[in-house]
Amino acid sequence: MRTRTLLPGTADDFLGKDLFSTFFGEKRDNWVPSVNIVESEDKFRIDVAAPGLSKGDFKIELDNDVLTISSEKEFESENENEIFTRREFGFNPFNRSFGLPESIDGENIKASYKNGILCVILPKRKEVIAKAHKEITVS
Repeated sequence: MRTRTLLPGTADDFLGKDLFSTFFGEKRDNWVPSVNIVESEDKFRIDVAAPGLSKGDFKIELDNDVLTISSEKEFESENENEIFTRREFGFNPFNRSFGLPESIDGENIKASYKNGILCVILPKRKEVIAKAHKEITVS
């Protein structure tokens, strides 16, 4: 049976936290949504798991081949007189950035949001698609 030593656990606990919040006592939520990135012959697709948001809550920007997806929705109570006994979910701001390869056609990026998934389509430039896989026979 393997026992856990004090040092690795302590190091994991210390290094796994935001140092600013550790020393100054601030609670900072660093939640970022999970993503799937799928490549096909003619495009990349980024799926962002962000349930509870609406399409207007997202900001998507492309700057110098860096795609940034962010949201800053705040939880709003419908009744100002509500007092929460327990509050386990809410909406934290997030920001995800992705460096894009030169093969992406930045002018034709599209995004849609359905059933809690933000889908960003990154089409490849036509000249890259034209240079598809070719098998060369050995003579």
